[in-house]
Amino acid sequence: MTTFFTIFFVLIVVNAALLAFSLFTNKRNQTEIQGGKTQAKEEIIYPLDWSSSEYRKAI
Repeated sequence: MTTFFTIFFVLIVVNAALLAFSLFTNKRNQTEIQGGKTQAKEEIIYPLDWSSSEYRKAI
């Protein structure tokens, strides 16, 4: 039982460290991107046309 809890807590600590590292790098990248946000071109989103699909019912 002690071995289980030792491995369990080690995995929790590793998970917390990876989460903190991910949040830190994400925050740093987000501050770099916000400077050029006003110059970014808006993307055009096209709707999907399901009615012209070439697929037919299998049954």
